[in-house]
Amino acid sequence: MTCRNCNNTLRTDFSYCPDCGSKIIRNRLTPKSLIFDVIERYFNLDNTFLKTLWHMIVKPESVCGGYISGIRKKYLNPVSMLAISLTLSGFVIFLTKKLAWSSIDFSKISYAQTSSGGAGTEKIMSATMEYGSILFLFYIPVLAFASFLFFNKKQYNFAEHTVTAIYALTSFGIIGSLYAIPTLFVSPQFYFETALLYSFIMVLFCIYVAYKNSKNSLKSLFWRIPMFLFIFLIGYMGVSILTFAALFITGEISVQDFMPTK
Repeated sequence: MTCRNCNNTLRTDFSYCPDCGSKIIRNRLTPKSLIFDVIERYFNLDNTFLKTLWHMIVKPESVCGGYISGIRKKYLNPVSMLAISLTLSGFVIFLTKKLAWSSIDFSKISYAQTSSGGAGTEKIMSATMEYGSILFLFYIPVLAFASFLFFNKKQYNFAEHTVTAIYALTSFGIIGSLYAIPTLFVSPQFYFETALLYSFIMVLFCIYVAYKNSKNSLKSLFWRIPMFLFIFLIGYMGVSILTFAALFITGEISVQDFMPTK
């Protein structure tokens, strides 16, 4: 028999190809085998997905630095992490729209209030949520640039800092879904009221990952963190301005949404 991935000649008792490492598939796909394959690939204790998430918490420099230095088998690659994170983000948005939206009092969400009250806030947040995945992608170069400027003692280039930013954002997003999904079921109002705090913790996690991937001293964090946050704030404001401009151009929001209600 031959390997269907690399055409290497195999013995009939092989379970994996010794040349490319692919698992030998002998039977047709069934619903049971498909479910088993997903569980085996992503949720067994030895797989790269769980290992990547755990090591991004305890030693992110091994994950990011390993990928940058050429170690590509030990951890899940950043593109796969991004795909999983965007999928979970889409599921969270689906739950929000279908399950939680009608029970949220938008007039109580203080950080997003407009002069028109809860109605304007609801419309703006709904329109912004539609572009959530795109906004997520825009934050990657912003974080990479801030890291490139202030956490770069290893002299990584911008592309390498982009890898670090992807790993940081996606890992936090995947782990954060463990908070978001049950919270949407239990208390959607609390989920939205704490969204700003959630975002701040996300940025702090990205700073932690950037620091662990650098060789900068702990003492230097006193000025590196404020400068990182300053650059990120500028980038965040830029993305927000572009987002609102796009929403105005497409007609999804208008000046009336910011006008006081009579």
